This record gives sequence, structure tokens and C-alpha cells, in this order.
Amino acid sequence: MSDPILEVKDLHTGVEEKEILHGLNLTVGAGETHVIMGPNGAGKSTLGSTIMGDPRYKVSSGSVIFKGEDITNLSTDKIAKKGMFISFQNPIEVPGISLSNFIRTAIENKTGEHLRVWDFQKTLKATMQVLNMDPSYAERDLNVGFSGGEKKKAEILQLLMLKPDLAILDETDSGLDVDAVRTVSKGIEEYKKQIGGALLIITHSTRILESLKVDKTHVLVEGRIVADGDASMVDDINENGFEKYIK
Repeated sequence: MSDPILEVKDLHTGVEEKEILHGLNLTVGAGETHVIMGPNGAGKSTLGSTIMGDPRYKVSSGSVIFKGEDITNLSTDKIAKKGMFISFQNPIEVPGISLSNFIRTAIENKTGEHLRVWDFQKTLKATMQVLNMDPSYAERDLNVGFSGGEKKKAEILQLLMLKPDLAILDETDSGLDVDAVRTVSKGIEEYKKQIGGALLIITHSTRILESLKVDKTHVLVEGRIVADGDASMVDDINENGFEKYIK
């Protein structure tokens, strides 16, 4: 295993009085692709959101270490600046801010450097072509009126433009048709090829994994990782489900 980029240590997380994650441990090496699978309500999205500093989830004990630094109590914006990214199951609409301006501002906040408009627009256009996105979407309000597939493409566009060291993809393929899954998968594959960052993929489906080399698979049940394995575990779950892990 390569040097760890992410270490989750004995993490206990909950909402109000309800604990959802019960002493969870997870280590992701730099450049690795890890998959989190599990039944509904297992705590998969809670894990991703907690790592990314979502204030809705309170950490009662344990820690999250990113690139050797304890980020457990940092805000989401500060975590993002350090090189982490998350895509959401249901990306929100942001009226009044274009997709182009949103991405440009995010890059400038991350790097602390001013982007030349011409260079940014050129790179944005080329990246949108990779995802088969209509260029006009760049000037539309972020996710407003976008179809489900276009929202997910916009998330992957942000991933490719921001170039994070670690990307958490939460049900990115949820609700997509076959063609949209193929396009999104191509974008994720491009991220691995161009940037070589680490991936933590939270998913029910395995369609998005077909073009990726999975280093490790984890099964999450009732707030605990109950099994770890390699890519072959994905095939086992596809064939036999989660029943033996739940038991």
C-alpha cells in the first residue's frame, strides 16, 4: 500500500442524539481507488459527508487525517482548499451563479491565484468536450434546469477542473441512464489518468466501476465496516448481495 492520504480512526459520528457511525476505521493510500458498498441506511453517505466536514454531522470521538493533518474539526471550505472534493447524490441548484463562474471562483480560492479568463475558458471548453457537455451550460446558472445526467456531468467537470488529491464520489451514477453512466465513467477515468488522485467511491451500482482499477472494497453495515476485500468482492456482492455481511 502507498503512503496514506486519508486515515479515518475510530470515528463516531451522529446527527443530534443518534449515532450513525460506530468506531469506523478506514485507510486510503495516495492514488488508490476504494469502493464503499452496503445496504440502504448503512451510513455510507454519512461517512463521505463527515470526512468532508459537513456541519450536520457531529463527531463525538475519533479523527479524520488527510495528508498527515488532522482535519476532524475543519470547515468544508478549508478541507476543500487542502485538496479534497466531494460529488453529491443530488447536486443542489444555485440560481444567480453560472457554472463557469462557480468553477473559476473555486479554483482561485483553492490556489490563491488569479486565473486569466482566456486560459480558463480554453481549459473549461476542452474539459466539457471530454464529457460531451453542451458549451452553453457553462453560462447557465449552476444546476438550474439541468437534467439529472447534466448535473452529474457538471460535478465531474468540477472534479477535472479542480484536480483534487482525493475525490469522494457519493452515488455519482444514481439515476443515470446507460449513456450518461458511460460519459461520467469516462470523466472519472480521465481524472485518474491526468491527475492520479485517490478515489473513495460510494455506490450501490457497479456500472461506474467497470473502467476503473479498484484497489480495495469495503462493506459498510450499520455504521461499521464489516468486511474488506479486493475488486473481486464487488462481483461477489453483485451475485450474492449483502446478506452474508449483514449476518
